[in-house]
Amino acid sequence: MATSSATSKKLQPIIVKRVKKAAHAHHGGAWKIAYADFVTAMMAFFLLMWLLGSTAKGDLQGIASYFHAPMKVSMEGGDGAGTSASVIRAGGKDLTRSAGETRKSDGSKSDPTKSGGANGPESKREQQAKQDAKRMDALREKIEGAINANPRLKDFRSQIRLAVTVDGLEIQIVDEQLRPMFDSGSALVKPYMREILHEIGTTLNDIENRVSLAGHTDAAPYGNGERGYGNWELSADRANASRRELVSSGMPDDKLLRVVGLAASDLLEKDTPLAPVNRRISVTVLTREAEMRLLGGGPRMEANDAVKAIVDQVAKQPAPAIKPAPVSQAAARIAQAAQAKPAEPPER
Repeated sequence: MATSSATSKKLQPIIVKRVKKAAHAHHGGAWKIAYADFVTAMMAFFLLMWLLGSTAKGDLQGIASYFHAPMKVSMEGGDGAGTSASVIRAGGKDLTRSAGETRKSDGSKSDPTKSGGANGPESKREQQAKQDAKRMDALREKIEGAINANPRLKDFRSQIRLAVTVDGLEIQIVDEQLRPMFDSGSALVKPYMREILHEIGTTLNDIENRVSLAGHTDAAPYGNGERGYGNWELSADRANASRRELVSSGMPDDKLLRVVGLAASDLLEKDTPLAPVNRRISVTVLTREAEMRLLGGGPRMEANDAVKAIVDQVAKQPAPAIKPAPVSQAAARIAQAAQAKPAEPPER
């Protein structure tokens, strides 16, 4: 029996299962497009969130009002995208815009140099004025120190007056009763006056500001017969003689902006026009603003800005009351006669 069971097991058929592996079918690339759209949408969403987080509240209100009424500019007029530097009015400056449609009036509104910004002309003018004020104070102390250090100039301290004015540092060398700067009726410089001018000229060599020189006389009439040589010519000659002394001390001639003779038109003591102090030489170290004003290079307004300023000024002034014109007696009589007698029809 045992042998028969063993033979039966040997005679059982052996079944071999062979599985054929087939390649998967191609699903296409539609999922890539969907994934790319998803990534783009997420990037746009995070970009929008970043912009909303970094935008001020006023800009957000401007954006909201723009989308609430996008056709308001077209229907009612006003500034639109073509006349501004940014599509959104409160959105600031367009960083991608290098050139395009602009107007002078729009440039004046957004230009920080015209609105008094950090780099505007108003700020630069204030900074320059502060620098000039410091420079004038330092120059005044330097000149006073040079006068006090020189024993000969110290004796003439009463005739040298220093004052900081709107135009700059004014150095006035005045006459005294017994110690004039020039010979009477002449432009010949006295020796001590020459020494004072040389000391001033040497001190002014270290500064970059330009100088204005003016000669003054008192109100005493002066004439020279037929030539007509008077105080105007005398003051101009004395100013020019002082200029030569300053230049001889080493000061460059181009540092002098102007040399004028003012005669008695600008008296130092108006109550006493014949006082010796009215005979003087004024050396003014000019500030930048005064120099530009004398050269005629001050800031100018554009035509549109000038017209707008005039219109605003007129609008601020109250309208004058219109009074009825006085009626003459003849006109009153004619009016009374016309009311009393009706006009007759014209003859045909």
